Amino acid sequence: MLSYKGTPAIKNGVDMSELDNLSVTGPTAAGWCAATPPNETTDEHGAPYVPTLESRQVDPRAPGARRHDDPQVVALRARLKEKNGITGLEIVAPHEIERAARIFFRDGFVVVKDLLNAERLATWRAASARVLKQILEIPGVDGRKYITETGRLPHRYSYGTASASRELLHDPVWASMIDLPTTTPILTRIFGGSDYHVRGAGGDLCLPGAIEYQALHADVKETFQFPPARLAAAERLGIQLRRKDGSDELTFQTQQLVVERTPPHVTINFLMSDLHWENGPIRQIPGTAALVTSPPSPADEPEWMRLSTLVGAPAGAGVIRDNRAWHGATPNLSREIRAMPNVEYHGPWLEEGAFWKSMPHDIWAQLSPHAQAISRRIKTEPGVWPAGAGVMHPIAGKRRQAKEAVTAK
Repeated sequence: MLSYKGTPAIKNGVDMSELDNLSVTGPTAAGWCAATPPNETTDEHGAPYVPTLESRQVDPRAPGARRHDDPQVVALRARLKEKNGITGLEIVAPHEIERAARIFFRDGFVVVKDLLNAERLATWRAASARVLKQILEIPGVDGRKYITETGRLPHRYSYGTASASRELLHDPVWASMIDLPTTTPILTRIFGGSDYHVRGAGGDLCLPGAIEYQALHADVKETFQFPPARLAAAERLGIQLRRKDGSDELTFQTQQLVVERTPPHVTINFLMSDLHWENGPIRQIPGTAALVTSPPSPADEPEWMRLSTLVGAPAGAGVIRDNRAWHGATPNLSREIRAMPNVEYHGPWLEEGAFWKSMPHDIWAQLSPHAQAISRRIKTEPGVWPAGAGVMHPIAGKRRQAKEAVTAK
C-alpha cells in the first residue's frame, strides 16, 4: 500500500504513514519509538550501540523507556513543567541592536524575536519538514521507527551533518536566509564591521520522545591567538589595545577583553515553533564563551544547568550565539517536533582554510550584493555542484559514499 505521496506506508514492518503531511509545527505522529533504547546511537555503518558512561555521550539520568506514559517520563515532565527555563530571560527586538550586542557579549547568546516575518517563517517551516522527511523515511532496524544519526542521541538530527555535503546551502531556502534586514545589522555590530563570512548552514532538531539530555558542550574552542586582523576588529569595536610597559605584548586584561568581544564563530538558530517547557528547548549557560575549562560531564551537571533553557522564545525568533558558549539539547517530551535551522558565520580574521565549497554558483548569483560578499569563500565555480549536496542520510558511511561517488566522476 502506498501513501498519496508515494511513500510506502509500511517499510520493514514499520508504519511510515506518519510522514505524510509531516510538519515541524503542531501535533505530529512522528517520534516516540519505544523500540529505541535510551542513549542508543549508531556507528558509521549504522550498527546500533549504547556508548559507555565515560564517553560523555549518554545521559545517566534519562528515563528507562521511550514511552510518552512511562512513569519516569511522566515524573520528568512534571519537574520540567514546574522548573524549566531561565528566570528573566531577556528577549530583544531586531531594532535593539546595541542591547542585543550587549547581552550577546555578556552571556554568549541573545534571543531576538521577529527575525523571520510570517512569509519567511512559513517558507522555512515547509523546507525544514521537507528535508526532515528525507532523513526519517529511511527506516530503522529491528522494529525501530528510525535510524539514529551516527554519533547522536536518538530522535535528534542535524540538518548539516546529515547532508553528504555537510551543509544545506545548496537549498535555496537556507541560502536565502544568510542576509536578512533583521539579522545583518546585529551581525555587523557583533563582528565590528560587514566583512565577516558565511561558513555554512544547517541546524538541528529533536523529535518527540527525545528523552535524553545532550551533554553540555562548546562547538569551538578559543585559540587565544591574536592575529592583526582580529586586533583590528577589536579596535573597531572600541577596544583600546593596551600593552605591557616596554613590550609589544598586550596586557592580560586587554587579551581577555579581545577574547570576549571577538567571537570567531557565531550561529543564528531560527525557531520554527515556540520554545516551551516540554518540547526540548535548547539550553545555554550564560557567561561561558570565554572559559578555558570544559563543561561538567552529564553525571556531574548540576540541576540548574539542566534547567537553563530558553523557554519563552517565540517562533520566528533566533538565538544568536557565540559557538564557544556551553549549550546542549534537552528532552522533548511533547508531541511536536522542535526544529531550529541555522546559518553559521565566521569572524573576518578567519583564514580561508576554515571554509569549504558548499553553495552552488547559480544560487550565489541570485543573492543580494552583501550576501554574495559574505559567502564568496564557500561558493563553487560556475557549473560545479558541491560534492554530496542533495543527499541526506543519518549514517556517516552512507554520506561518505555519496560524496565520494560524486568526487570520483
